[in-house]
Amino acid sequence: MSADESPGYNRRKELPEEVHTAPGTPAPETPASEPQGATQRGTATPAGKPQLTGRQRLAQGLWPPRVTRPQLIVALLLFVLGLGLAIQVRSNNDSSALRGARQEDLVRILDELDDRTERLEEEKRRLEEQRTGLENSSDQAEEARKQTVERERQLGILAGTVAAQGPGIQLTIEDTKGAIEADMLLDAIQELRAAGAEAIQINDVRVVADTYLSDADGGGVRVDGHKVGEPYLFKVIGKPQDLEPALNIPGGVVQTLEKEQATVTVERSEKIVVDALRPAKRPDYARSSSQ
Repeated sequence: MSADESPGYNRRKELPEEVHTAPGTPAPETPASEPQGATQRGTATPAGKPQLTGRQRLAQGLWPPRVTRPQLIVALLLFVLGLGLAIQVRSNNDSSALRGARQEDLVRILDELDDRTERLEEEKRRLEEQRTGLENSSDQAEEARKQTVERERQLGILAGTVAAQGPGIQLTIEDTKGAIEADMLLDAIQELRAAGAEAIQINDVRVVADTYLSDADGGGVRVDGHKVGEPYLFKVIGKPQDLEPALNIPGGVVQTLEKEQATVTVERSEKIVVDALRPAKRPDYARSSSQ
């Protein structure tokens, strides 16, 4: 038997015919390897909705803000703290009268403060010595009497019922423009008292604790109801080294008066006499607690 006559070769083997499609006929569906609508990166997006960029997603996460209660409390506390610090810094800057002062002026002000502290310490030591003398004296009654007499003399000087003399300064204010007012002279008195003045006299009027000043009609100033005119003459008993610098501090009495075109003269003296007296008045209601 030949190969052509064998049973395996008696059937014709033909290749399948090519499939031809007519124009306009849809092509047969083929299985898709990727789902329809898939992106290049393999993430599906809803149909009709554009994909958001990273910046757009960040904006959506930040706005509208989602504030929790703890965050709101912390923000409020930080706001109050910042506001308090700003107010404190501004008040310190506004209230500082020494900004722009020269170095020598600052040194002089510091020396004046040191002198005031020294005076207070001296007064403290004196009072402690009096107490020690009363406690240790064999004749306490006699010691108490001496201290009482001395204290009466000191109070008489402060009350203006007795004359006084000692070192001090003489302050002369010439006001040809008539611009000096009562409050300016009051500032001078307060500055002198703070510097340790023990007795003050303006022209012929004694200045004491209850002295008041007011502007007089037609110019001038009234001191305890007595009209005094220029030149205003201050006689002040105290330590000259403390009194004069207190008047000449930057922005102090002398500069204020000179801005009003007044002429101010301060002279030191080893002997200032304060002889203007005030009558002793008995208080209407106050009585000694020892009675």
